[in-house]
Amino acid sequence: MRVDRVVWIMAALCALQISTAGQSPHRLVAAATVSATAADSSAFAPLTKWTAAVIAGDKVALAALYTTKPPSKVQTPAGKAEDATAEPTFWSGLAAKGISNFQPKILEIRKPQTGVVILVLRIEMTLGKNPGEPDVVSAAQVWVQQEKDVWRIAGTNRGDPTPTPPGRLPEPENPNTDLYPPIEKAGADISAGLQTAAKDHKRVILVFGGNWCFDCHVLDAAFHSKDIAPLVDANYVVVNVNIADGKQNTDIAAKYDTPLDNGFPVLAVVDPDGKVVYSQKAGEFESTAKLGPEDITNFLNKWKPAPAK
Repeated sequence: MRVDRVVWIMAALCALQISTAGQSPHRLVAAATVSATAADSSAFAPLTKWTAAVIAGDKVALAALYTTKPPSKVQTPAGKAEDATAEPTFWSGLAAKGISNFQPKILEIRKPQTGVVILVLRIEMTLGKNPGEPDVVSAAQVWVQQEKDVWRIAGTNRGDPTPTPPGRLPEPENPNTDLYPPIEKAGADISAGLQTAAKDHKRVILVFGGNWCFDCHVLDAAFHSKDIAPLVDANYVVVNVNIADGKQNTDIAAKYDTPLDNGFPVLAVVDPDGKVVYSQKAGEFESTAKLGPEDITNFLNKWKPAPAK
């Protein structure tokens, strides 16, 4: 995933001002990005209602899922607006285009405070009659709890439907929203990984990225696939390093000579003594759609440790 997409998502979340019932207005600032951890990997029930309304093309049902006082905020490639009708109109209108195979995938869940849930989504769908030409929408939604069991969308940031790049790597049906541990665990996780690698005669792969990064989820699925997992397990300890908005754990990235300005995921291969064997510097894995299983196996074979004597 390119760095500009990271900035696009994070900037929008930080810019949204939300009012919840019984609370004064507040700003979802970068602190939420830094300190909030993933909530859990279970489905967010209100999103299920939203999905059903989109599939049905039910504008009324969709409108009931967006705040009106104050009106829901939306940012799209067309610009910013405070218009509670904008998103219901957009999503309900897809039914007329022959929407099918509609599948929102939750990449990340955040709970910056009680009564607020932020979802980072990859929304896959087919528009028209050709199932071989799927589209994808990248989006983030800010849900607020206005009554005990009533959740509504107070802010949205989304792109337009774009053709899904054809890929040859396995993609997760249900991405693990806890794939990347909390930011503050990186140091301890790396230390533990180095200790395990020393004991088992392996090397450590540091994977810098975040839960919001779909390419990071695809790489993880490839590492766990039937043909590649044995190569990983025999030679490496994989440690996922959470860089949040691209500005966290930069000291760790610098320590392992791994720049964070050419997309994610970005990998470093490290010996058990902490010496960097190799680090990516040109966004080699930032677009997993360009990779095949052979690219992953070639990488793993090239940088695996020499056989023990």
